[in-house]
Amino acid sequence: MNTRMRRAAVAVAATAMAVSLAACGSAKESGNAAGGAKESEGGKKTDALKIGLLLPENQTARYEKFDKPLIEKKVSELTGGKGEVVYANAKQDATVQTQQIDTMITNKVDVLILDAVDAKAVANGVKKAKDEGIPVVAFDRLAEGPIDAYTSFDNEEVGHVQGKALLEALGDKAEDAQIVMMNGAITDPNAKLFKKGALAELEGKVKIGKSYDTKEWKPENANANMEGALSALGKDKIDGVYSANDGMAGGIITALKGAGLSKLPPVTGQDAELAGVQRIVAGEQFMSVYKPYAPEAAAAAEMAVALAKGEKLDSIAKDTADNASVKGIPSVLVPVVSLTQDNIKDTVIADGIYTVAEICTPKYKAACDKLGLK
Repeated sequence: MNTRMRRAAVAVAATAMAVSLAACGSAKESGNAAGGAKESEGGKKTDALKIGLLLPENQTARYEKFDKPLIEKKVSELTGGKGEVVYANAKQDATVQTQQIDTMITNKVDVLILDAVDAKAVANGVKKAKDEGIPVVAFDRLAEGPIDAYTSFDNEEVGHVQGKALLEALGDKAEDAQIVMMNGAITDPNAKLFKKGALAELEGKVKIGKSYDTKEWKPENANANMEGALSALGKDKIDGVYSANDGMAGGIITALKGAGLSKLPPVTGQDAELAGVQRIVAGEQFMSVYKPYAPEAAAAAEMAVALAKGEKLDSIAKDTADNASVKGIPSVLVPVVSLTQDNIKDTVIADGIYTVAEICTPKYKAACDKLGLK
């Protein structure tokens, strides 16, 4: 594993505050095209910073529902309301994201927070930014190139948590069980780490009948892969499914239902998306991985503001990570939680991610009542 994690208790206060900033998914960025941060007479940058935020896609609910508003809120707090977040979403297109980086450079942002669509493809863009004196904070995914800072979750641990949960669901049947692995996109370095962690738990303990790397993380691609696995293995020969995230779990479960299974095998997930939480409540999905977005977003904002001001990261980043270009990148790694029916109330509800009313719509009310979610 190329990261060293220092575990710390993380207090999550995830109240998302929407900030009225335009978002776009093309090379046309929102925000002011004027120069970067203003400087005082002494040459030191003030709080009037321009921070570029590039997120990879909008199919996963977390990015625009949680990450964007949380980063905007923290930047506003850190700069006394003077910092501007210039936002763009690449909508899963690496070429578009490269164009967005170029536009951010032209717009003279003071720092970039970058969640890469394709970790390798973005390396040249990262170098361009650095050449123009713009620091880059890798957010959620460790991009290649001369990155200055990084924040994410312990992604290999995510896989361990998922694998352990699947074995728990299989119980005594695990030894003779056959599972399907639905991994994420090969362009996402996190997917490799999720897979590595999961395999460390699963290999030698269950039979892996089929394994897929799912293009673009799309639920429809996971659905098609699952239909292929059902055809190849037989619907009665699949005892569990490792799904790397909740979106794909939805596509997988649709395929399982379509095959006429009266009792669904346990299916894992990640991101604690509302639809995933509802499937857990209904007993259709066994678990998800709850990743507290607030501390990750706060770390990204804190490191970005510090870098834009030319400050050191020693007091913020206690961990390190390596990519192909840089060793010892200052990093903040946030712990994760296995989310099941047993702890919905103590996690996503207690932390304000969702209300009981949001989860327990009429379709799920009876299941919620059984779990005491009222």
